[in-house]
Amino acid sequence: MNYITNKTTLEENGFAIVESIYSNTEIDQIIECIAQAEQNSNSFHKTKDLFAIRQLMKNIPELSGLLFNQKLITLINSFSTSDYFLTKAIYFDKPSMSNWFVAYHQDLSISVDQKTDLDNYKNWTFKKGQYGVQPPLHILQNTITLRIHLDDTDKNNGALKVIPKSHLEGIIRVESKEWDTKKEHICEVKKGGIMLMKPLTLHASNRTLNDKQRRVIHLEFNSLQLHEPLHWLEFMKVQTSA
Repeated sequence: MNYITNKTTLEENGFAIVESIYSNTEIDQIIECIAQAEQNSNSFHKTKDLFAIRQLMKNIPELSGLLFNQKLITLINSFSTSDYFLTKAIYFDKPSMSNWFVAYHQDLSISVDQKTDLDNYKNWTFKKGQYGVQPPLHILQNTITLRIHLDDTDKNNGALKVIPKSHLEGIIRVESKEWDTKKEHICEVKKGGIMLMKPLTLHASNRTLNDKQRRVIHLEFNSLQLHEPLHWLEFMKVQTSA
């Protein structure tokens, strides 16, 4: 497994696909762990089109030992000589009959522990008991997203669509049409594989068309601390060995 190639592809194109990070047995254990969790907090959100768990590692800490196997740890360590830590974890389940879709966007918001007046922190939100904010650009540029696929995902059940290299343009006004959907790439990922992505990469997903479930664990990592007194809401150090 060539992690250097994956890192280069991520930096150049804004995304990369890494197959076979988890075995079928490991995926089954992850799914069972989530299924056994209590679902009575504000972090659990369920509709006919989407089931989501926010602050996933805080709500289901038992997942840590299952997710951070040796392959994932090696992949994370290949990002940089800096120590990356977890800043956000969400579980998404797009049911087989889901009509839910997401238009093209960039991930511009991070989750923080409080609201405070700081230069270059803007567009504050407060949803489901947690604060979100758009941080300075260099924080977003340093973020790396890992999407762990618990099901085979293709164009028919909501695989992410991306605009390659769009992360190099900084923050894009989506309504301005300063980008070209003709360059669109569909990121099909097999069960047990991972999609790496930079949050400034324009991405979207379609409705499910083939009656197949799409379950994904979305993890965000960074190696930079926020400006005091602000802190990452979901900060968690990454273990360096399995």
